[in-house]
Amino acid sequence: MAQQDTDQQHSGVLPVDDEGFVIDTEDCEAREEAYRARGTSRPITVVGNPVLHTECEDISTFDDELAGLVDDMFASQRTAEGVGLAANQIGVGRKVFVYDCVDDSGDRHVGVVCNPVLQDLPADQRSLDDSNEGCLSVPTAYAELARPDFAVVTGQDEKGNPIKVRGRGYFARCLQHETDHLYGRLYIDRLSKRDRKDALRQMEEGTPRYPVVAND
Repeated sequence: MAQQDTDQQHSGVLPVDDEGFVIDTEDCEAREEAYRARGTSRPITVVGNPVLHTECEDISTFDDELAGLVDDMFASQRTAEGVGLAANQIGVGRKVFVYDCVDDSGDRHVGVVCNPVLQDLPADQRSLDDSNEGCLSVPTAYAELARPDFAVVTGQDEKGNPIKVRGRGYFARCLQHETDHLYGRLYIDRLSKRDRKDALRQMEEGTPRYPVVAND
């Protein structure tokens, strides 16, 4: 049974290491470019759009439609110069996010996670990092937000294979941020009322550098 499970994991889109975590740091440029070349960039939905404030639907069918969505997400992420993008950020209420993120060690991570679940980790495995955080759906705004500096997310790849992804520092923040999106939560929802108001003010006063969907 254990050998069968291992074989199934290795049949996934990405290889896995000895602990079962995806190896998402290899061939990053070629993999990201391939996704992006097939996709079409879409405008980014912004705070206030209902799709961002509702839990997304689980993905149960891993087909060409999903593959096309993933391609569009990578194209949209590149246009917006982001490091992570959830499906509802381009108006699609499905539980999938993509990432192209460099961690604190300078290693680049590129991958796809469907139906992500953030794992609860023992306190001795993490500490809080209160760095600045921003969001493509809250353009031009930033605020300090304390998050654990280590994160583990389980889910599936775009073919439906079970996967585990882990990250530290900035990449850990990315994994937590994007998982939050798919459950209808923006990073500003974790801020104090005062800091949230300030972030929205920054957004109102700024000009997005990428196309966005204006709220009615």
